[in-house]
Amino acid sequence: MAAEKNKIMFLFPGQGSQYRGIGSDLFDQFKSVREIYSRASKTVGYDIAELSFRDPEGVIDLTRNTQPVLMTHSIACLELFKQETGGNVKPHCAGGHSLGEYTALVASGALEFETGLQLVKRRGELMGEFGEGEMLAFPLAREMIEPIAGQHYCGVAACNLQEQTVIGGRSEDLDTITEIVGQQFPKKRAARLKTEGAFHTYYMVTAAGHFRRVLEEAEIQLPSIDVLSNFTGGFHQRDIAAIRSRLFMQLFCPVMWYSNLVAAVDHGVDTFIEFGGGIGKGESAGEKRPNLEGIVKRAFRGEESPPQHYPAINCESLEKTITMFSV
Repeated sequence: MAAEKNKIMFLFPGQGSQYRGIGSDLFDQFKSVREIYSRASKTVGYDIAELSFRDPEGVIDLTRNTQPVLMTHSIACLELFKQETGGNVKPHCAGGHSLGEYTALVASGALEFETGLQLVKRRGELMGEFGEGEMLAFPLAREMIEPIAGQHYCGVAACNLQEQTVIGGRSEDLDTITEIVGQQFPKKRAARLKTEGAFHTYYMVTAAGHFRRVLEEAEIQLPSIDVLSNFTGGFHQRDIAAIRSRLFMQLFCPVMWYSNLVAAVDHGVDTFIEFGGGIGKGESAGEKRPNLEGIVKRAFRGEESPPQHYPAINCESLEKTITMFSV
C-alpha cells in the first residue's frame, strides 16, 4: 500500500482494552520497546512492565493503573511501527477514546510521553478516589435512553454509535433502568462495563475539579496534526488553553465518539491504524483483537467506500500492518 496516497488517522483505545500480559510479546523482542517501558517506569515511580505483564497483585484493572499501562503500550506499538516503517507513514490526524485522547495528543506532539503519563496517572488516581457508580452500554440511540437515564439520576457517558449509548450512575439506579428498558425494548440487552465509576458523567465533577489544577500546570504544545476532541465531537482548536479546557470537560461530559468518527471521515480520513490495547477471551497477546475496530466498521457499514482499519496491537498484527504500509 502506498501510504502517501492515504489519509491516515492514528487511533488509540481507552479503558477496557487492558489485560494481564499486555505488551510482553513486544517487550521480549524489541529493544526500543524495552526503552519505552523503562522511561514509563521512571515517570510513574513503579515497574510498569511488571504490572503490565504479570500483575502479581491483581490491580491492572484499577483506573490509576490502567491508564498508564494502556498509554505505555499504545506508544510502544506506535513507536515500533514508526521505527519499522522508517517514519514514512505520516498521519493526517489522530484520535482516541477517553484515555486514548491523551495518547493521541502524545502522538501529535502536543504532549511529551512523560507529561502524558503523569497526566493520566493523576487522572486515574482522582477518578478512582472521587468517583462512584458504574457504567452500562445500551444498543439504543441517545435520544431514546437519555430521558430514562435522567429520570433515575443517571447520565449519558458516551455516544459510541448512532445506536450505542453508554450511561453511568449508581448500581441500584442502573438496575432500575435495565428493568425499564427490558420492558420497553425486550430485544435490546445492556452490558455492564468494567470500570471503577460512572466516568464522563456528573459523578466525576469532584475529580475534575482537582484535575483542573494538574492540567493547568502541565506543559502542552500546539499539536503538529489535528487531534479529535471527545468533548466537542470535532477536532481540537489549535489553542493550548482550549485544549486544556476540553480535557477538563471531557472528564464529566459524554464522549462523542460517533461524532468524532464522522468528523474524521469528513476531514478526509480513509484509513485508521489502531495502536495498543486488546480485547477478547484469549489470554495471550496474539489472541487479542483491537478494541475500536468493531465500532469503526459499524459506524460506516453500508457506505460505498468505508474507511479501512488496520490493527497494530501485538507482534503479529504489527508485522502485518507494517508490511502493508511498507509496500
